[in-house]
Amino acid sequence: MSRSERLFDLLQVLRRHRRPVSGKVLAEELGVSIRTLYRDIASLQALGATIEGEPGVGYVLKPGFLLPPLMFPPEEIEAIVLGSRWVAARGDERLKSAAKGALARLAAVLPPDLRDELEVSPLLVGPGANIAADRVDAALLRKAIRTEHKLDLTYRDARGTSSQRTVWPVALGYFDQVRLLIAWCERREAFRHFRTDRIDHAEMLDERYPKRRRVLEKEWRKLEKIPARDI
Repeated sequence: MSRSERLFDLLQVLRRHRRPVSGKVLAEELGVSIRTLYRDIASLQALGATIEGEPGVGYVLKPGFLLPPLMFPPEEIEAIVLGSRWVAARGDERLKSAAKGALARLAAVLPPDLRDELEVSPLLVGPGANIAADRVDAALLRKAIRTEHKLDLTYRDARGTSSQRTVWPVALGYFDQVRLLIAWCERREAFRHFRTDRIDHAEMLDERYPKRRRVLEKEWRKLEKIPARDI
């Protein structure tokens, strides 16, 4: 077990105990020597963790300490790397750039042993099918979702027929070949799924939609699956 993993486990154990727990109990639970335990507690305190106590009395972790990225266990780092690599390969341009930046930022704060694991991770993203090119900036769609604002769309269906829609954007679905904007459509008075490559124009309105996004998402999830038919 690496030192970073050991410190992470110690933090998790301390979080489970609301009252002071002796160093002997902590050392036995973690499978380390009492000397190693004292050294690890000092390391966490140096990182900013408010651990109160002393040998013979017991230790308790005060709330409020945020787990820094360098404390991620290897499996979580692998998950972040794999997800970031997928976005860097399949996302829109801004998300691709953000994914690469996030990996660089993570590498900058990791200790050497975990940084090496990140850089040589064997979890790779294979080539996917060509993604249909969007006509609108996906960043605008994401912003409307985050801020819960209505969108005015010009949309073409599978037959090429154009229509104007005012929608309440809920989420973006990323698939190998297309991206779907999931939204409540005022015209249809129902949830609809808009292929982003068929959106000719999108404008975020000043008006917010009347329901919270999470409420709309729960309502949409009750549908269980995306209809196979085109809009």
